[in-house]
Amino acid sequence: MEETKIVEQEQGLLRIGDDAPHFEAVTTQGNINFPEDYEGKWVILFSHPADFTPVCTTEFITFASMQEEFKKLNTELIGLSIDSIYAHIAWLRTIKEKIKWKKYKNVEVTFPVIEDIKMEVAKKFGMIAPKASTTQAVRAVFFIDPQAKIRTILYYPASLGRNFEEIKRILVGLQKADADSVALPANWQPGDDVIIPPPGSCGLAKQRVAEKSDKTYCLDWFLCFKKEK
Repeated sequence: MEETKIVEQEQGLLRIGDDAPHFEAVTTQGNINFPEDYEGKWVILFSHPADFTPVCTTEFITFASMQEEFKKLNTELIGLSIDSIYAHIAWLRTIKEKIKWKKYKNVEVTFPVIEDIKMEVAKKFGMIAPKASTTQAVRAVFFIDPQAKIRTILYYPASLGRNFEEIKRILVGLQKADADSVALPANWQPGDDVIIPPPGSCGLAKQRVAEKSDKTYCLDWFLCFKKEK
């Protein structure tokens, strides 16, 4: 119990809108200085419980296979677990040389994976769940924008692999909302109609409902959409 309390005190709870903590780390792709090395880019920082674990192996294969898709979205991937650089290298070599899963084989992981033996980065991001383990990171995903602000946080249990189509949808959605100053409805997919922010006055609300447009439509004064097709 005492160890759990110490871990809880040492790591803060990050929230959406917070600045992403600064860190310097040794990785499988050399040293990184965050967020300075990622200026102007989106970053998906994700943690996994341990190297050579089955669910994590399938996730790394999937992330690596989608890396170019994320790069086209101006996004870099960074992985983390509380393992040594040597364990990371051995595991990633095993993935490339031995693992065949579904349509994937000979998958090379080229995004950086952080060595975090002292749990310094994991604690800064609240990746340690004391009730689950004080020595393993949870399965967390942090979406960090080009201003180094945390925009979305996902946590998964150890037994459940991440949904990578949803991870990509979240990223595309965040970028869409920022670019067009809109909101996105339930189950939104790229190309779907988007929500116009609610009007700030009664006059604007009445005007919006009364207006006729080929590009917008309202279901009520507070729920108006912009057509994307």
